[in-house]
Formats: sequence, structure tokens, C-alpha cells
Amino acid sequence: MSAEENRRGPEAVRDRYLAAFEGFERSLNGGAGRLHARRREAIARVADIGLPTSRYEAWSHTNPAPLTHTFFAPVAEPGPLTAAEVRPLLADGVDGAVLVFVDGCYVPDLSRAGALPAGVQVRSLGDLGPEEWEGLDDLGAHTLDLDESFAALSTAFVRDGAFISVPGGAALDTPVQVLHVASGQGLTTPRTLVAAGAGSQVTVIETFAGTGAGAGRLVAPVTEISVGPGAGVEYGRVHLHGEAACHAGTLHVKEAGEARFTAHTLCLTGRAVREDVTTVLDGEGIDSTLNGLFLPRARELVDNYTTIEHAAPNCSSHELYKGILGGRAQGVFRGKIHVHRVAQKTDAFQSNQNLLLSDDAQVTSKPQLEIYADDVRCSHGSTTGQLDAAALFYLRSRGVGLAEARRVLTRAFAGELVERVTHDGLRAHVEGLVSRRVDAVLAGGEAA
Repeated sequence: MSAEENRRGPEAVRDRYLAAFEGFERSLNGGAGRLHARRREAIARVADIGLPTSRYEAWSHTNPAPLTHTFFAPVAEPGPLTAAEVRPLLADGVDGAVLVFVDGCYVPDLSRAGALPAGVQVRSLGDLGPEEWEGLDDLGAHTLDLDESFAALSTAFVRDGAFISVPGGAALDTPVQVLHVASGQGLTTPRTLVAAGAGSQVTVIETFAGTGAGAGRLVAPVTEISVGPGAGVEYGRVHLHGEAACHAGTLHVKEAGEARFTAHTLCLTGRAVREDVTTVLDGEGIDSTLNGLFLPRARELVDNYTTIEHAAPNCSSHELYKGILGGRAQGVFRGKIHVHRVAQKTDAFQSNQNLLLSDDAQVTSKPQLEIYADDVRCSHGSTTGQLDAAALFYLRSRGVGLAEARRVLTRAFAGELVERVTHDGLRAHVEGLVSRRVDAVLAGGEAA
């Protein structure tokens, strides 16, 4: 493809999204209010920054063509979904609240409220009254300031989403599960807002799944999390798209003083997956952790783009991402830790470890430190290799077959991140998903 074609392709697709927004506006039942003003702000942002090309620094290691050279028409009506289809996507034995969305629209019949402490809200954004919407200042407030085209596109076409609000001092002992299912072709824009008040505690796991292979599908979710002073939030993000689906997700977290935040991002399937993760440590005494595991196979692509903003002193951050790649898969990890001048006494650690299970798999790793303070302790590192020959020999010398030995070692490599999920029920659920995916990657071949 020539440079001229590459330039015009995303521009033409952007223009189709701008035109589609006009029809989307007409379909809305009223266009007034702060939410719709935010939608218009978002589509103006799309018009301004356009869709990314490989010339963008943030996309320099990934060809965005699968996401930008095809117009994915926004899904107008949700498709069907049954309880039988939902059941395997949720963690067994976790009895907390469940919110289910199909093609970005809430499905109350497949959701459940669970037992919630006083003042806690686990609701659909679409169920909020106009006066309640007016108070949701966080929706898009931070992501629109970033040069993230797909976050802006998602905000422009948002219809519904999950709203989880935990007031100060409240604690949810049981995780909240949010399930987003894409049922067909086109663009879907899942949305989740989490607001944890001062001293509160909550665990949220968000799963993105799809029916069928997912050809012609782009899922562009945005999740925005506000962690109040002294609050503790554990958040999981699981990708279970069809093998042919595309995903361009954004996670933005803002943490206040003394907060404790942990994220687990598990990219298990998808033709082309991009995750932009930004967390801002905006108060003293914060402890923040980003965990990630990606397992592409065949010709799949996973691109993880993370930014940790140390914007206050006396904070700690820990980041560990692991990739397991088979077939002709491609993986990208680009992680930046930005230590602002004011952020003295920062303690930051970043590591990316990758395991290549075939000669044709490729991974690009770019851990990065950008430090403007002079009293810090920061380190980063990256390793890429194959299964340890000595460990394989050890297992085989004790009667373990080659295939089983490879499976044992690969599962152990992934297991370090699985074990970091603190809730027993969620950890068992994640362990089952990861084990099945490891087997699929080890099996090789083309994606089904």
C-alpha cells in the first residue's frame, strides 16, 4: 500500500464516522444535557486528531490498518443473548452484582443486583435520571485530553454503560462482574465508570466477549476509574473476543492520596487488540500495580500501551506484563513511567517478560522511564526467550512427555500473574480461562 493510500484510508474512514454521528444524533431521544455535550466534544476530537497511522509515535510498533482502514458501522440495535451463553463467561460461585450489556445496551433480565451495602450503586448509566447524569463529570473528562482516537470515538457513540459508585467508608466483600457481549458486526462502545470514595473497598471484573468469530467487529470500550483517598480498588479486564474481532480499549485511572489500586489485564483472544492504559498517581502515599498477560496465536496481534504518571511524591508503582506467543502472532509492550519533577521519593518498578513458542512469533518490547525528579528509585527491564531447555529435559527425564512438559512450563510462566488475583472465586475463573488459552496457543495452527 502506498503512503498516499495509507494517508487517505484513515481519513476517509474518519469522515464516515463523522457522517454516522449525524444519524446517531437524530436517533437520540433528545440531545440536550451534559452527556450529549460531551458526545459532541468527543466527535469534534475525532475530527481534529483523526484515526492513527503508523506514523504516530504511539503506534510506531503496530500497523493500525485493521482498525482504521475499515468503517465499522455503529450498532443500532442489540442482538439476542441467552442465559446459557452468559453463564460460562461469569465466575462460578461469585454471588455479587452482575451487569450484562449486549452491543453496548443494558440487559436487565440477565443481570442481578446482589446484596449491596447502603449507598452503593451498581447500575446502568441508562437508568440514571437527568439530574444524576449531570453529576457524572468523570465521563470522558480525562480521556478526551489524551490523543486517543478510539477513546474519543467511543465517547461520541456511547449510549449506555455500567456505573459503580461506592461511597466513602463502604466495602463490597463480593466482586462486581460486568459483562459486555458483542453479538454481530459493527462498532460497539462499552462504557464503565467506577467511583470509589474515600476509604472504600471494591473489586470489579470486566469481561469483553463476542458471539461467533467476530469478523467485521470493532469493540472500543472505555473504562474510567476514580480511586478516592485511602480507597482500595482491584480491577480485572478480560478479553474473550472472537478470533477475528478487533478491539481498541482505553482504561484511565486517577488515584488520590494513600490509595491502593491493582489492575489485571488479560488479553486472551482477538485478531487485533490494542489496550491503552493510563494511571495517574495524584496524591502522596499511593501504591499502584499494573499486571498484564497476553496470549496471541496464529496471526493475531496484541499491543499494550501503558503510561504511569507519578504526579505526587512518596508513591510506589509496580508493573509486570507477560506475553506468551505462538504461531505467527505479534505482541507489543510499550510501557512508560513518567516521574514528574514534584514526585520525589518515587519507587517504581517495571518489567516485561515474553515467551515465544514458535520461530515465527514476534514481540516488540519498549519499557521506558522518563524521570524529572532527582530523589527516586526506578528500574525497568525486558526479557524475551523460549522455554528453558534444561527445565524441559528435567521433566522429560522423569517420564513427562514433551507436550505435557511444554504445557507445565508455559502454565507456570502465566501462573505468576494468575496468582495475583486476590479473590478465590475470580482467581479460579481466570485460571480456567488462561489454562484453556495456553493449550490453544501451544496447539499452534491457524485460529479457528
